[in-house]
Amino acid sequence: MSEPDIPPAPGPEMPEELQPKKHGLGLGVRLRNYFLAGILITAPVSLTIYIAWLFINWVDQTVLPLVPPEYNPENYLPFSIPGIGLIIVLIVLTMIGAVTAGIFGRLTRQLMESILNRLPIIRSIYSAIKQIIETVLANQSAAFRDCVLVEFPRPGAWTLGFVTGTTPPEVSAAIGGDALTIFVPTTPNPTSGYLIFVPRADAKYLDMSVEDGIKLVVSGGIVAPGKIPPRKAKPSA
Repeated sequence: MSEPDIPPAPGPEMPEELQPKKHGLGLGVRLRNYFLAGILITAPVSLTIYIAWLFINWVDQTVLPLVPPEYNPENYLPFSIPGIGLIIVLIVLTMIGAVTAGIFGRLTRQLMESILNRLPIIRSIYSAIKQIIETVLANQSAAFRDCVLVEFPRPGAWTLGFVTGTTPPEVSAAIGGDALTIFVPTTPNPTSGYLIFVPRADAKYLDMSVEDGIKLVVSGGIVAPGKIPPRKAKPSA
């Protein structure tokens, strides 16, 4: 007759410092996370420096050939200094602004504008460019006033747009009511997009700053506001 199995008596527990440690993440996962963190840290800085470097080189290559050799600093230095062309542009623009601030400068500007306004095609281009630049650079600029959601490019698909200004009366009359002028930017380049006119009742106002809206567009939705704020009430006409 076999004897029943008797479980062994519990021995002393192994000290905690001698027990095998349990790692929540494997080595491969941690290395991948470190690699992604490195990209998130270095990519924005590297791309910003690279774009700035391309812009500075483009300005130098465009401006320096126009400078007379005797005034080009690179002809007197044994090495090239990036950014000289950009500095020259800033100095020239500042001098032009100082000259045009006087009476003679204002008369010269009015004469140039009168000449340009007499040219059939050039006057339309000049007027549009001047109006855009003055709107963007003005201290009280309200080029982008509010962030709104509109159904675009088809019903049921919503996209982010910016209210840009007052709708022309002809457009409001054609639509049959109060309308909004909305600029719908493209991703990731918000400088291009579509100009649409939407009835005010069909636009959903967002309690989101224009800066956050631009970040949302440029990042393709990756960089979003940290919280979902309450929706703005639609302003009355």
